[in-house]
Amino acid sequence: MKLVEMTVSSYLDLLNSDAPAPGGGSASALCGAQGAALVSMVAGLTIGKKKYLDDQELCAEVAKKTSELKDALLAQVDEDTQAFNLVSAAFKLPKETDAEKAARSKAIADATLVATEVPFKTMKLCLETLHYTKSLIGHSNTNAASDLGVSALNLITCMKGAWLNVLINLGGLKDEAKAKAFRTQGEEMVSTAQKEADEIYKATLEIL
Repeated sequence: MKLVEMTVSSYLDLLNSDAPAPGGGSASALCGAQGAALVSMVAGLTIGKKKYLDDQELCAEVAKKTSELKDALLAQVDEDTQAFNLVSAAFKLPKETDAEKAARSKAIADATLVATEVPFKTMKLCLETLHYTKSLIGHSNTNAASDLGVSALNLITCMKGAWLNVLINLGGLKDEAKAKAFRTQGEEMVSTAQKEADEIYKATLEIL
């Protein structure tokens, strides 16, 4: 069964167990999915309200896009656990002969790259969602202002959590150029996300 098909309590029980996965990467992606869902909700609660006639087109677009991002981030919950399992399986490969050692080494390298790419994708999806969240500041139903703030908090948690999962795999990458690119782009995304999340949270406090 996929993680996203479990009940909330069953998922949390599994997370609470001694099973190595799901872990922080999946939990981070789930935070992102929650953040995206909240943004979509706020946009939806603005659509059709006479008080926000000038914001209808924006909110319709945000509601659609963030609903799609919610689905994409939700998929990352299982993708991250699958990536971890891939690494674990690679380390369990036989290493008795030179051929086996070479095959195992390659499998570990390939799996580690996947385990880096998955949370990196989560970061990209998260940042895109934050952009849409920020666009609703001053253009959405103020009765749902707190939800917009909670969305930002979920999204920055997603971003930073996914980044930690990228970082923990960087040391195992054989391709130094790729490792450097992940680090450079990742640091930029985290910085941008932090700035936008802070702006959203501050704006939310001012409204409240």
